[in-house]
Amino acid sequence: MADVIKELISEEKVKERIRELGAEISKAYEGKKLHIICILKGSIFFTCELARHITVPVTLDFITVSSYGDGRESTGKVRIVHDLDERIEGKDVLVIEDIVDTGRTLSYLLKMLQERNPASLTLCTLLDKPMRRTHEVKVDYVGFAVPDEFIVGWGLDYAQKYRNLPYIGILGDDE
Repeated sequence: MADVIKELISEEKVKERIRELGAEISKAYEGKKLHIICILKGSIFFTCELARHITVPVTLDFITVSSYGDGRESTGKVRIVHDLDERIEGKDVLVIEDIVDTGRTLSYLLKMLQERNPASLTLCTLLDKPMRRTHEVKVDYVGFAVPDEFIVGWGLDYAQKYRNLPYIGILGDDE
């Protein structure tokens, strides 16, 4: 069986929404410095594009969290594969994620980050699947709500494939 990808959100719509998010975030943090935490690997494409549209000074750090492996379903275990390089105490922190699904991973991660005493901690996601939520997570900035399908593109992958698609797509099987 070959993978089939159906376009869900065009490249133009994704870029337009990211510009809007950049403006919203810039307004919210006007007069402040913003420390961005990019959750690797999935949100790197979104983070880079979004950062270009944020007009306040930003610093950047990365964290790698895993709960999926190479499958289509979460394993239920959250692992910190790579922790932050910088301290976040006293900083205004924006965590950037590619997609919020069950909320399990982000619930764990945000609690861990909050314990490090940032001045503020907010969350921005490119895609949100609120109907799948099993763990409460406050998402402050949302690019798009998406259906309960397996989504690829703009950093989202299936077994490390399709991250570089310029659009958001639904992964299916050729039957």
